[in-house]
Amino acid sequence: MAYQRRETTEVKVGGVLLGCTHPIRVQSMANTSTMDTEGSVSQAKRIVDAGGEIVRFTTQGQREALNMRNISEALRADGYSVPLVADVHFNAAVADTAATICEKVRINPGNYVDPARTFKKLEYTDAEYADEIKKIDDRFVPFLHICKKHHTAIRIGVNHGSLSDRIMSRYGDTPEGMVESCMEFLRICVREQFKDVVISIKASNTVVMVRTVRLLVKQMEKEGMAFPLHLGVTEAGEGEDGRIKSAVGIGALLCEGIGDTIRVSLSEAPEREIPVAKKLVGFIEECAILREQVKAAIADDMVTVEFHEKSWEDLQLKAAMTVGALFIDHLAHQLIIKNEGFTEVKLVELADAILQAARIKFVKTEYISCPGCGRTLYNLEDTIARIRAAVSERAKVDKRFATLKIGIMGCIVNGPGEMADADYGYVGAGVGKVSLYKQKVCVEKNIPEKDAVERLIQFIDNDLTV
Repeated sequence: MAYQRRETTEVKVGGVLLGCTHPIRVQSMANTSTMDTEGSVSQAKRIVDAGGEIVRFTTQGQREALNMRNISEALRADGYSVPLVADVHFNAAVADTAATICEKVRINPGNYVDPARTFKKLEYTDAEYADEIKKIDDRFVPFLHICKKHHTAIRIGVNHGSLSDRIMSRYGDTPEGMVESCMEFLRICVREQFKDVVISIKASNTVVMVRTVRLLVKQMEKEGMAFPLHLGVTEAGEGEDGRIKSAVGIGALLCEGIGDTIRVSLSEAPEREIPVAKKLVGFIEECAILREQVKAAIADDMVTVEFHEKSWEDLQLKAAMTVGALFIDHLAHQLIIKNEGFTEVKLVELADAILQAARIKFVKTEYISCPGCGRTLYNLEDTIARIRAAVSERAKVDKRFATLKIGIMGCIVNGPGEMADADYGYVGAGVGKVSLYKQKVCVEKNIPEKDAVERLIQFIDNDLTV
């Protein structure tokens, strides 16, 4: 079966064209403060120099949205024409401002009009629910008019971790709820004849992410839509685990012809995401063909696949990309990877990491960590390293630590929600302050950052002994 891209409409984001007749674009997001013009410009240049084609910045307030003009002007003065994207949460008025400055604005349906989630069950009559949709219409349509005037594209970016209480109350924490959260906004775009729309629908759980994107594609086809899709596994983590998890989720869809632009979300310097993303794009046809061969040869619940790679990272990415969907779809539950030049121990570890990324089995602590942005309230990479070291040390005497899922989040945008898949969470609550969670429940608030890692380990230790 030959690889074939899903047909999508063309969307213009500044000087970059998206859609099935154009290359799959790779992008990243800055983690500098958007008020730090010099630092933001410097980081954007590094992303572009690495091959990034679109750069996103968080704009949590009007000041940040307005400063995007200074960042843009400085980049243009130095010959960088990269489209800039404003990332907006909780404040629709900021999206209005950003639309007059940036080439694209990302809005989150979970908090564009709906209030910040409280994870409370709400009851609506059909009439009351329709009134809530009308509130979206009243606020969203003027924004679309601003975007039309300024030739600004939008991204409707749904995150599993930030679905509104309204959606959660009616649809639950489900792919159907995520899709409907997106479709409410897309239907307005179609009615208003606004076509410069890109969609993302992300989760830290690869199974949820893949199944939800597939469901969204089917729903769009049913309603006569063909908007381009941006793919990503949010809060994928860092290091080998982050790369494998991203390759499993993003790769599963790319091999099916789904995806027009991607971001590999790593808890590392943003420019380090770009080479990984470019490799995934470059591997599509090879992995799509191999996946069909491997799928046809599944026997006794076992997938066996052989590669001939000299690069360990290339092997990780190709293996995860080739077989990820087979395990997400539960076509098998065991995996053997063959590749000369690497020890059997390393190949077994890689197979286990892919099975864990596809939620088949859990053999080690999993870290659900965000990539960081201008909202991040502490040194993310340093904190992840400290938590990893502390958990690893504790796991030597208590094996239960070795199979935990721990969320490490820079702020509350996706924090409690995305950590629904985690056992415990560490979330930036303010400058120098951290809150601890057990799943979605906050158990300690505003701990001084210097004490927070130790308090997290203490809490987990005490909770496991109850």
